[in-house]
Formats: sequence, structure tokens, C-alpha cells
Amino acid sequence: MNIRGQRIMLWMVPPAAGLFVLAYFLFPVFWPPLSPTMTPEQVAAFFGANVTGILGVAILCNLIACSLVPLFAVTAVQMSRIGTSSNVFTYAYMLCVGVGLTAFILADYCWGMAAFRPDRDPQLISLLNDMAWFFFIAPVGTIVVQNLCLAVSIYLDSRPDPIFPRWVAHFNVVTAILLIPSAFSLLYKTGPLAWDGALSFTLRLAVFACYIAVMFVVLVRVVNRQGTTQEAQEALV
Repeated sequence: MNIRGQRIMLWMVPPAAGLFVLAYFLFPVFWPPLSPTMTPEQVAAFFGANVTGILGVAILCNLIACSLVPLFAVTAVQMSRIGTSSNVFTYAYMLCVGVGLTAFILADYCWGMAAFRPDRDPQLISLLNDMAWFFFIAPVGTIVVQNLCLAVSIYLDSRPDPIFPRWVAHFNVVTAILLIPSAFSLLYKTGPLAWDGALSFTLRLAVFACYIAVMFVVLVRVVNRQGTTQEAQEALV
């Protein structure tokens, strides 16, 4: 298996991190996040006063979402190398990635639509804002299943020299557990579980950012080791 493509895909991840930093510093309109307790009139006034920033966030976040696809694709390729595990885990993993990124993109489009016509009825702008935050925060089920599929695949890899270190499976399980509180943001308008709360927002983003960084380093090492093994095998032929 040629690993050049995997390396190219992996090194598309740092630009995604760069885009996130750029979005934060150029358009910090959603930090801190809007409160779920804001009235439709307050939400409409915010969007009317921050049209450029919100549209900038929507554009950059779409690019960020696309830039993360390569990381998950390389993960799926490495999962498929685990011979003792059924490929059903790889297929489920990729389906979860597709659904999760779709929700992320829908959040961007809802913010973008609300800012595109800031003269709309405040009730409609507020509705789009609610939809955006729920799409952005609440749909963690696919990420949980995605992480568990990877973890189970690693646990089933019983070879002496497994594709992934065993601790990566533990890391994916812990990440999945830490993301679960965000699913309850639909029930609260205030407190740590609200979409702007410490558990649903701050913890979720911190855990996800940490996850991307750790998995990037892990995959670079896994792909490099695969390349070294292939070169050694070719030298013996």
C-alpha cells in the first residue's frame, strides 16, 4: 500500500487548525457564545450588528470541516488494516464521520442564513440561531459511535505488533464519554449543560481540539511506521 497519499492527507490537518485560529481572531463574534436566554429581538440585533463577522465565521468553518475529512479518512484506512477486526467497524466509522460533519456544516449555514438577511422577522432569525447552536453542540451521538468503533477495532487487534497502541483505544473511549453531556443541551437554557455552558460548550470544544491534535500525532507515527515496514520488506525482496 502506497503511503504517500496518506501523508498528503494527514498534512492537510495543520491548515485546518490554522483556519480555526484565523476564524477566532478575525471574527470573535461567538466568543463567548450567545446565551439561550436571549430574546428574539436581542438575537436579531446581534446579527444585524455583526453581519460581516458571522458570515466570515460561516465561510471559514465550512473550510475547517472540509479540512478535517483527511484525518478521518486516514484513520479509516488504518482501521481497515486491522486484519482481526471486521470491516463493519470501518464502514460505521465513515458513516458517522459523514453525518457528524454534515451537522457541523448545517450549523454554519444556519448562522449564514440568519446573517444574510438581517432584516428578517426576529423570530425567524432567532429560530435559525437556535438551530445553528443545536446543530453545533448537541449531535454528539455520531462522534461517540465513531470513537467507539475505532476503540473496539483496536481492542480486537490481538497481534503482537498492533496497528494502533492500546492506549489509543482507551483515549477514544474517554473522549466519547466526555462528549456525552453536550447531548443534553436541548433540555437547558442556563447552567453547565446549556449550549453556552461549561460542559456542553467549553468542555466539548476543548476535548474535540485535544482529540484532533492527539490523533494527528498518532496517525503520523502509524503511517510512518507502515512506510518503514514496507521499505524493509521491499529491501528483502
